[in-house]
Amino acid sequence: MNRSTAEIIREYGPFEGVEAVHGVTYDGGRIWFASGDKVHALDPGSGAVLRSIDATANAGTAFDGRYLYQIAGDVIHKLDLENGRVLAAIPVPGEGVSGLAWAEGSLWVGRYREKKIYELDPETGAVRRTIESNRFVTGVTWVDGELWHGLWEGDESEIRQIDPQTGEVLQSLEMPAGLGVSGLESDGAERFFCGGGGSGKVRAVRRPKREAPVEMAGGASVGSSDPANRR
Repeated sequence: MNRSTAEIIREYGPFEGVEAVHGVTYDGGRIWFASGDKVHALDPGSGAVLRSIDATANAGTAFDGRYLYQIAGDVIHKLDLENGRVLAAIPVPGEGVSGLAWAEGSLWVGRYREKKIYELDPETGAVRRTIESNRFVTGVTWVDGELWHGLWEGDESEIRQIDPQTGEVLQSLEMPAGLGVSGLESDGAERFFCGGGGSGKVRAVRRPKREAPVEMAGGASVGSSDPANRR
């Protein structure tokens, strides 16, 4: 496993009226973060909050290219971005759900204390796959075929890449002491966006550069991403 210190590129917040940041997602232009009773759109360039939607928003947040998905207790709400209307309530697999991501037609949900990540059918909530981790799971994100999740236990917090088949930890970015990761999302390029829990902040962390693929006989390559898992 490759282990290194997380490089924090930028901090956003704290924000007026926001006591804690939970889930985080990205729509290609704006960061969305959950703060308990609202979901806020944040401009990553200026750091300004552009708008807020009233919603039960106490854990993970995801975006599928059109709709927001927000964990709200024992369900995931599918939200209309225009007016915040709840379009559907999707059941979650048990208690203690934390992180949430959208990738390739599925929702991916972390269960904190169970140390598991579930792939869910976004219509029914049926479990399609279960991935075991070995530490508490907070935020979840997919990028370029890589599965990453946040870890927060006591004063320790990390951003980890795990093998989606075996749960093996492939690399870990250790956050500085006292800086937790409550939510996690990738911008699809060089940044992770991390919820900062009770700090009331969102942090941008540099994503490690991928190793260049190695050309093999017959034109195959090693180290290239699996397009089936692209966001």
